Amino acid sequence: MIVAPPVPFRSPKLVELTADLAIVGGGLAGTCAAIAAAREGVKVVIIHDRPVLGGNASSEIRMWICGATCQNGSNNRWAREGGVIDELLLENLHRNPEGNALIGDTVLHEKIANEPNITLLLNTAAFECGKDATDPDRIAWVRGFCSQNSTLYQVDAPLFFDASGDGILGFLSGAAFRMGAENKDEFDEPFAPSGEFGGLLGHTIYFYSKDIGRPVAYTAPSFAIPNIDQRIPRYKNFNIKSQGCQLWWIEWGGRLDTVHESENIKWELWRIVYGVWGFIKNSGKFPDAANLTLEWVGQVPGKRESRRFEGPYMLSQKDIVHRPQHADAVAFGGWSIDLHPADGVYANVAGSHHLHSKGPYQIPFRSYYSRNIKNLFLGGRIISATHVAFGTTRVMATCAHGGQAVGHAAALCKQLNCLPADISADPAKIKALQINLQRSGQHIWGLALTDPADLAQTATVTASSTYRLATLPADGRPWSFEKIPLGQLLHLPAGPVPKVTLQLDVPVAAEIEFTLYTTSRLDHHTPDVVLAQELRTVPSGMNQAVTLAFPVTLTEGRSVFIVVQHVTPPAPGAACAVLRSKQLVTGVVAVNNYRNENTVAVGGFAYPVFSPLRRPEEQNFAISFDPPVEGFAPASVLNCVDHPMHQANAWLADPADPSPRLTLTWATAQTFRCIELSFDTDFDHPIESVLMHHPDRVMPYCIKRYRLLDAAGHVLHECVENHQSRNVITLPASITTAALHLEILEVNQLGVPPAVFAVRCYA
Repeated sequence: MIVAPPVPFRSPKLVELTADLAIVGGGLAGTCAAIAAAREGVKVVIIHDRPVLGGNASSEIRMWICGATCQNGSNNRWAREGGVIDELLLENLHRNPEGNALIGDTVLHEKIANEPNITLLLNTAAFECGKDATDPDRIAWVRGFCSQNSTLYQVDAPLFFDASGDGILGFLSGAAFRMGAENKDEFDEPFAPSGEFGGLLGHTIYFYSKDIGRPVAYTAPSFAIPNIDQRIPRYKNFNIKSQGCQLWWIEWGGRLDTVHESENIKWELWRIVYGVWGFIKNSGKFPDAANLTLEWVGQVPGKRESRRFEGPYMLSQKDIVHRPQHADAVAFGGWSIDLHPADGVYANVAGSHHLHSKGPYQIPFRSYYSRNIKNLFLGGRIISATHVAFGTTRVMATCAHGGQAVGHAAALCKQLNCLPADISADPAKIKALQINLQRSGQHIWGLALTDPADLAQTATVTASSTYRLATLPADGRPWSFEKIPLGQLLHLPAGPVPKVTLQLDVPVAAEIEFTLYTTSRLDHHTPDVVLAQELRTVPSGMNQAVTLAFPVTLTEGRSVFIVVQHVTPPAPGAACAVLRSKQLVTGVVAVNNYRNENTVAVGGFAYPVFSPLRRPEEQNFAISFDPPVEGFAPASVLNCVDHPMHQANAWLADPADPSPRLTLTWATAQTFRCIELSFDTDFDHPIESVLMHHPDRVMPYCIKRYRLLDAAGHVLHECVENHQSRNVITLPASITTAALHLEILEVNQLGVPPAVFAVRCYA
């Protein structure tokens, strides 16, 4: 026998890189942070252990991107996050309204590839870090190994961002972290789960089916769970139409170590999924499944929870429910506190339990960096939050939103040669961070942009026309309020409430209650204050006009709801309906009273929930106002809020205006080169990234074509196709002019009043 001589130990190829910011994790938090930082001149390296970007939103896992406005059972209106994640979602909608996860991957990869300041290392798993030789509380480098090219990478940087999901860099560096639920008393959280419910959320694996047009047999693998209907209490929820992330509740693993036992959890989920498919195909209870084949099963589980790291501030239930204002707010969330039983599909309780706040809540910068590792930012689902607060911060649009905050914070740290804690310690630095975020399109809920560098703030604004909300015509279908109250949400300026006329179908004379609601705070859209109420017996008659004169005078502009409901349940065939209108108007939307059956009211926080109709047409009541509603003036483009709140916050042109034009005029000529425009892309629409089939490739409200002209009428810029909220125009050279004209040439949907949220000008 010939024995080969021993081979000296060989190290893998080593590539050393330097960066201003090293990011571990290429999910949406890491991706948005990288894009935001790179655009600010920061040199970024992303280490990502998967072959594609996006994390749970990628084609490997295929979860739709959820955020503050992505759910029923919530009162959050116009709460899509803005910024980079908004840009990504709108681009995905434009190219991919069918929700193809593979196309979604390309949108993310293109955005990264277009940034020369980003180096992307895919299939590279971080496994080691080193500390600064003079300061053990600082990370000096991180190493990752790429299995595809057998290369070891070392990235040296002054700043690091852990967006890895499990917090591998934070763990390796010694950053303080927690795992599992806190008890109710530690943070005074009534919603904290019991031991029976469990303190960790599990994993999920999705699957897709396909109709191939002929019968197809299925033999389950031997490891599949047999008799699934006897093992899983919620087996009755299975149907042949649900697939992908609609099967979020096929969840398990919350009793295990969700970091180190993740592969075991995956195997159990495979056993469940293949058992479920065997049940669907072979139980005889789903005859319509005969032609279905199993097209795709996730190879990687969607992971919800593992480690959570401690920053200087830990977000808790009180921050979500009471919604305090944070001086260092840099992001916001709005998903419910959404906790799942640790036993997942094997639990005998509902798969999710929700606690909704009255509106979006702020997230402070202090939750986005480690309290004991000085140069480590935290992002994604590992930010500094209790288990209860994590139940809402964990969703991907919220993670992405926070990632952008980190990207801009890293840019500020580079610019000022400081650390994250130095930003927190200085109100001026926090203000600079907030301004940079808002200028980049990121909304910070409840905070208006006050930017002294914006030259537009000194201008006088006029327009060729201004929309007045007089009548929304009855050109839509009737909407029955037999079972649930219906409402029309809009914004009224200060002063007497105008007379309101509704168009109703009343088959049989009925007692109908008409209520005018407003909100207890200006920064939410929960109808929790009754301003006036009228009980009226309405005679029978179809398409009849019912006029309401609420004796109310508003001392300030507010959101209001005009709600209609039956006083007593109608007899069969006697249900009343409100006629609807196809006319769309910025900041105006019809809603219906909805309550998620798994929502829990804790500490007395129970209130009406009015969710939007969520259809591309007929989004409003057929309604008229006397006098017409004002509130869409040209000066709105300077009020520093780029989405509807308690006012529409937009200039709307009259849709009958053949050449809508907005003009900024200065007393003396101004010199500037950069013009920033903010348009309405319907921030109430979540535009989910996968599985959903959107009827439009662009938002109907959005201005598609426009021109910018100087005082002499010279064309500075012409846009021939726009589908984004934010447009940044950098001119070839600075101009000096006493006026700037914005000409609206086309809106995506004919008849929708053109809307502009903001015009900003910078030298």
